[in-house]
Amino acid sequence: MKKLNQWIDRFAYSHPRFGIPNLMLYIVIANAVTYILTLFAGAAALSFLKFDLYHVLHGEVWRLVTFVLLPFTYRPISLFIMLSFCYFVGGTLEREWGTAKFTLYYLSGMLFSVLSTVILSLATRYYGWSLSDAYYINLTMFLAFAVMYPDAQVWFYGVIPLKAKWLAWADIALMAWNIARSVRYGAYASALAAVVAILNFVIFFWEDIKSILGIQSRQRSRQTIQFKSAVRQQKKAETERGYRHKCEVCGRTDADHPELEFRYCSKCQGYHCFCSDHIFDHQHFTK
Repeated sequence: MKKLNQWIDRFAYSHPRFGIPNLMLYIVIANAVTYILTLFAGAAALSFLKFDLYHVLHGEVWRLVTFVLLPFTYRPISLFIMLSFCYFVGGTLEREWGTAKFTLYYLSGMLFSVLSTVILSLATRYYGWSLSDAYYINLTMFLAFAVMYPDAQVWFYGVIPLKAKWLAWADIALMAWNIARSVRYGAYASALAAVVAILNFVIFFWEDIKSILGIQSRQRSRQTIQFKSAVRQQKKAETERGYRHKCEVCGRTDADHPELEFRYCSKCQGYHCFCSDHIFDHQHFTK
């Protein structure tokens, strides 16, 4: 995961012109337009924008991307609030990350969603599993915002002020509940879309997640243990000797002469300590 994080950062840094500036603005406008169209023609009239493997295999390749343009709710007030919030969160992430990384985050979420539906279709030999919105991709976009700005105040439905990190935990609980409910009722495409959206978030924020959960890598833990062991051995040796520093020239120690300063010579090979009288007046040790 760490190497994948590094590759993502390198790619975004090396390709600053990659991506679509103000991507979230276009998606929000498209969601609003498609919602208005459903008021006149009905939601079924825009079914040609949904993704499913059957129609893609029959030449309707635009479905690979157009499913994110469909509204994820048909309640006007809820849609307005959610689209406004998505625009705010997406714009904030793009300003923080840059266009390249934000576009990569959103596109990889779309790609994982499409691949999960394709795999499900091939595994079950039923090509009707579909994606009809980017609901879970947008939810994990907020999770990204919450990790970066955990104490930011968000007005829940424009009324209740809450910290972003609290809403993030609520979103995680909601996604878990939706996954369980989707599996229970056989909506496996929806359950997989939620799982892969979370996977996309984990890939981009693996190091942050480890930090939040207090997880250390084995290598880091082993290095910490070795360092603490070395420190204990050094303190034990100092206790047995009765001093910490000893001049290589005159043999005086910090225990016998606490008024002296002791330093290590950078020009000597190895670690050799000298008192303030001999730090600049000694023959350098060489191997």
